[in-house]
Parts: sequence; C-alpha cells; structure tokens
Amino acid sequence: MSKRQRTRVIRGVQYAVLVAVILFAALFADWGKIAKAFFNVDVALAQFPDIITSALLNTIVYTALGFGFGLVLGVVLALMRLSSVAPYRWIATIYVEFFRGVPALLVFIALGYGVPIAFQLVFDIYSTVMLSLGLVGAAYMAETIRAGVQAVPKGQVEAARSLGMSSARTMVTVVMPQAFRIILPPLTNELILLTKDSSLIYLLGLSAAQYELSKFGRGALIQYQSLTPILLAGLCYLIITIPLSRLSSRLERRYGGGARSK
Repeated sequence: MSKRQRTRVIRGVQYAVLVAVILFAALFADWGKIAKAFFNVDVALAQFPDIITSALLNTIVYTALGFGFGLVLGVVLALMRLSSVAPYRWIATIYVEFFRGVPALLVFIALGYGVPIAFQLVFDIYSTVMLSLGLVGAAYMAETIRAGVQAVPKGQVEAARSLGMSSARTMVTVVMPQAFRIILPPLTNELILLTKDSSLIYLLGLSAAQYELSKFGRGALIQYQSLTPILLAGLCYLIITIPLSRLSSRLERRYGGGARSK
C-alpha cells in the first residue's frame, strides 16, 4: 500500500469513528431531559435583561479594570527586566515567576481575605478584582512586552540616540510603539484569558448587582433547578471571546506573535 493510500485509509477510519460517535449520541441521548435541562425557554426568558445589563456588563468592567492595571504594571516589569540595574531585574524576575506559578484563585483569596486580616485594608469589590486580575495578568504581559521590545531592531535605537534623543524618549517614541504593534496578538489572547479568570470573583461574596456571568448563572441554576442559565452564561462569554479570538488571529497573521499558556 502506498503512502497516499495509507493516508486515505487512516482518514476514512477517522471519519467513520466520528460518524459512529455522533450516531451513538443521537440515538442513545435522552433528548427530552436535555431539552428540559438546557433549553427551558421560560427559564431563559426570565434571565433577561439582567444577564446582559448586569452580569455581562460587570464581566466586561471587571476584565477591563484587570487588563488596564495589568498592562501598566506589565510595562513597568518589562522595563525592569530589561534594566541594566541588577536589583530591578531580580525583583521583576521574582515577581514574574511567582505570579505565573501560583493559581489566580489563590491571588483572589489572598487579596479578598488575607490582606484585610494582615494589614487591616479593605478594598471594594472593583479594586479587589482589578488588583487580582492585574497582578496575575501583569506577570504574563511583562514577558510578552519584554519580547516585543527586544524584537525592535537595535539599529533604530542607535539611530534615535544618534539624533540626540535620550534613552527615555527613545523608548517612548521609537521602541514602545513598535513593540506594541508586535505584541498586539498575544495581548489580545491575554485579554481573553482574563475574561475567563474574572469568574473567580465568586469567591469574594457579591451582591446581586455585582454578579458577573459565572456567578449569575450559578445563582439562577440554584433558583430554577435548570442548567439553562449556565448555558446562557456560556453563550455570553462567547459573545466576548469569539470576536476577540478572531481579532487576535487577524493580528497574528498580520504582525505575528505568541500566546500565554496556562
């Protein structure tokens, strides 16, 4: 058998297995219970408009706060990692390794419950989410930004310095604009991951007006004893993440870039 024939046989077997799995699910699934559990129209209608005007809106706000803080901190950490001053590099390296190594869940718990006990500091819910998501996101964004800065050709830096620009002005006007153009795709991926990490806010004890999508879905699940609200919450996440994924893919094709792995 030739290589081409083996490839066609293997592909045929894969299609046959896929069709068998679909037929098995279609023939043996209890569609009545599935429809009642996941597609209850009355329960779905009862979720509107709060799932949009409150839960979806809160998710976007929490993510934007975390991403904004994380981006600013990420830039600072990236510059510290690139600094010629050794202590700056050590501090930034320890920070990046620590926050990339611990789960975001622990960061939420530490800021939500540990800091108030240890330092008598009580943050409001928005500050806690901004700090928690931002601290974790900054560790990943710092490495992305550092890679982007290092990708800018050194000749452009030397040209800017030969024109009399200071190091700071060269960084702000020449290096950083080009670096951000390079890192736009991975930064978009980080925004998607922070959107999903925002679901960890449920640990902090929220009022109904502060619910994000995940907490909103779980609350309605308990109230209606139906999985329909969870399905709606998942669809709302897709409303956010699919356009961002498409945008990231387009930017990646245009500029190239990497992605955060968890």
